[in-house]
Amino acid sequence: MRLCRMRYQVVRTKKSIVKPLPFPVYFWTVTAITVTGLLNMIYSSVSHYRVHTDLLYVSLCAVSDAVNCDTVSQSMYSIFLGMPVPVWGIIGYGFFLILLSFTYLREAENRRIWMLLFITALFFSGYSLFLAYILKFQIKVYCILCLAGYLINFTLLYLVWIIRRRFPEKGFFRALKKDVAFLWRPWKIHTTILLVFFGIVSILPFVYPSYWHFSLPEVTADMTTGMTEEGDPWIGSDNPELVIIEYSDYMCFQCRKMHMYLRQIIANNPDKIRLVHRLFPMNPQFNPLLKKSLHPASGILAIAAAYAALEGRFWQMNDLLYDMPKDIKTLNIRDLAQQSGVSFEGLAAAPTNRGVFYKIKLDVLRGIEIGVTGTPAYEVNGKLYQGRLPAQIIEKILE
Repeated sequence: MRLCRMRYQVVRTKKSIVKPLPFPVYFWTVTAITVTGLLNMIYSSVSHYRVHTDLLYVSLCAVSDAVNCDTVSQSMYSIFLGMPVPVWGIIGYGFFLILLSFTYLREAENRRIWMLLFITALFFSGYSLFLAYILKFQIKVYCILCLAGYLINFTLLYLVWIIRRRFPEKGFFRALKKDVAFLWRPWKIHTTILLVFFGIVSILPFVYPSYWHFSLPEVTADMTTGMTEEGDPWIGSDNPELVIIEYSDYMCFQCRKMHMYLRQIIANNPDKIRLVHRLFPMNPQFNPLLKKSLHPASGILAIAAAYAALEGRFWQMNDLLYDMPKDIKTLNIRDLAQQSGVSFEGLAAAPTNRGVFYKIKLDVLRGIEIGVTGTPAYEVNGKLYQGRLPAQIIEKILE
């Protein structure tokens, strides 16, 4: 009986021992996951660039209002320390791959650098939690590419943790100290690559192009502006070949992007196109289509624009409002009045001006009447285009 018990203990002990797989299996699995993350960040970076520079671009994961990578790219949270967040992701995965290359050196003996990789993966995962919080509670939109990146980061953390258990090095700080020493002694080509990488990263934020900053063409004295018979401000040609009526919200990124594009076209072709502006704030204060506000500040900005039109300073005010930060909580009336050239007293009293309220509600109702449900929207020759204006409409006139 005693002998049988001893045999059972031996068998149980043997079963509890997990034999490591060949090291290349672990190495190439982690490499594949890291490269997948790198490719995800490259696509996200290209998408971020095109969202801000390509008029007609829509990314593959712009599925709905609730699941939309483009909305995330348009938010102020997509930029960190002068560069897009996915570009920092490329840098992070690049650093991870360089560190990973050290583990395949013969003198690493399968044990070196894994503590540094574990700390790096832990940082990636922690940052993923922070970004997930921003998505959920600040931007309030889900991003498929972002969620895929979070999954990749947690997978890396788990895999590196498994590998450290398979090829153990006792003592957290002891292993970390040995990893750092292994990077520099003796000097390796991998070390040179790492230093060059850090050098490039240190100067990149200072030279990276700020393509997400674009400004509207200045309204000059020789640029023709006016008011339609219905009281709508317009800019462009006195005798236009093409009249575009836009319905816009000052807190809408796509509205600003399209407006910038149209204004540039008009500045280059002032005798062919007229742009007529109508206010369509996505705010239930003025918009009966909404039960809750999509853009809380859009109502007060529309009031400022409608009042400026009464003083003949609409386009000066319009350009200032499009440059307002999307997270605006308060509006400095005095500065806005001074920069646009309107009366401070009149602008301060605009929220109680019945004429201002009537103009905004009239614009919204006219939009709803022709089928406008969101911004931006455009009416050309009696036909409605929502979201964007087909480029061929303008190209036909410019030919």
